[in-house]
Amino acid sequence: MYIPTTYPGLSIGKARELLQQTDKLIKSVPEVLTVFGKIGRAETATDPAPLTMIETFIQLKPMDQWREGMTKKKIISELDALVKLPGLTNAWVEPIKTRIDMLATGIKTPVGIKIAGPELSEIEKIGKDIENILKNMPGTASVYSERVAGGRYIKIDIQREKAARYGLNIADVQKVVASAIGGMNVTQTVEGLERYPVNVRYPQDYRDSPEQLSLLTIITPSGQTISLADVARVTIEDGPPGIKSENARLNGWSLIDIENVDVGSYVEAAQKIIQNELDLPAGYSISWSGQYEYMQRAKQKLKFVVPLTLGIIVLLLFMNFRNLIEVAIIMGTLPLAMVGGIWLMYLQGFNFSIAVGVGFIALAGVAVEIGVIMLVYLNQAYNKMLDDARKSGTRPQLETLKQAVLHGAGMRVRPVMMTSLSIILGLMPILYGTGTGSEVMSRIAAPMVGGMISALLLTLLIVPATYYLWKSRAINYY
Repeated sequence: MYIPTTYPGLSIGKARELLQQTDKLIKSVPEVLTVFGKIGRAETATDPAPLTMIETFIQLKPMDQWREGMTKKKIISELDALVKLPGLTNAWVEPIKTRIDMLATGIKTPVGIKIAGPELSEIEKIGKDIENILKNMPGTASVYSERVAGGRYIKIDIQREKAARYGLNIADVQKVVASAIGGMNVTQTVEGLERYPVNVRYPQDYRDSPEQLSLLTIITPSGQTISLADVARVTIEDGPPGIKSENARLNGWSLIDIENVDVGSYVEAAQKIIQNELDLPAGYSISWSGQYEYMQRAKQKLKFVVPLTLGIIVLLLFMNFRNLIEVAIIMGTLPLAMVGGIWLMYLQGFNFSIAVGVGFIALAGVAVEIGVIMLVYLNQAYNKMLDDARKSGTRPQLETLKQAVLHGAGMRVRPVMMTSLSIILGLMPILYGTGTGSEVMSRIAAPMVGGMISALLLTLLIVPATYYLWKSRAINYY
């Protein structure tokens, strides 16, 4: 979805022209199947989009019809270079994810800054400063700060004394203005089961400029014909295009689209630059929002969930083995498994996200399962060795322990291989899938696939070796 932002004061005619131009430019890219653009808001309270906000839905052709070597990232780069119009700040986003972000935080771009304070004019000035500071920062695709005080309004200031001379009061003049400019429903037409209102107002040529509005005809109670300028002043004045508030404070937003960088790294670098270069007046504050806000919430939850998960695993292992050393050996498989998961994420070009965190949590359970499978059979082989030594009346030897560990580990190669390969092969279609939702699912699968590869190789080698070193100390005490 293409969601550019324009400056306030945009006319309906120019908005329509911009929408048509951007649609034609986007459609010229060979990979684009359909383009559907909308500007302004529908007649519904759930879509409070201003006239300055364009929303264009872009449907791409199937991937087998793309030019050779083309990816979605390359298509977006080509579109961004193609659609360059004065006054438009581009943003290329995913439709569903952006809708969720806008409902939760109000920000339609990956990163947003909310400026709060008492005066809209000062908020706008701070926003412009942020825009200038961040526009040349590496990783910034586009940045736009809302002109919260940059709207244009036609003000009709009724002169009471002049109106009184013609026998008119305020309501009489306002009624003429409301009906002639805004329109008035006079009746409705019935078309079968459908009803349509009939709205009457002056033609557009009579109301397309302040000068023309000043010439609007008013009929006085005495039948005299006068113009609106005889009883009112028609002027254009500045004002806020829309007023936002959060926590009982006026707000202005800066919308930032990023490229070739993850949200966390970008915000961390941007915070340092703004802290050093932005002079924030007393009584004003800024807060970071958008996907970064989600990430911060998720980090707080992960700080609780991850230790809780590991604690439950340790508790269950201890209840089963009743030995902290055995629990430590099994938990040692977790860092071994994480090595493969991190390497596969690096090779795939994935950044850490909530989906990746979920994948690592799932990996922890499966990796521990492999360690348990191995340790149970190593214990069985060790106990059998002790029983044989006790029956024969001989002292256990290190060589006998080595053979027992090799036998126990060898017996578990097939089950460990089957467990690991079934997970790896089962997740491969998810990891390399390209369907709907594949971006999230591939990031859940990547830690598990990479982790199971390293866990498979390292568990078969390191867990038996660690077990041998531990038990060899016990053999020396015999």
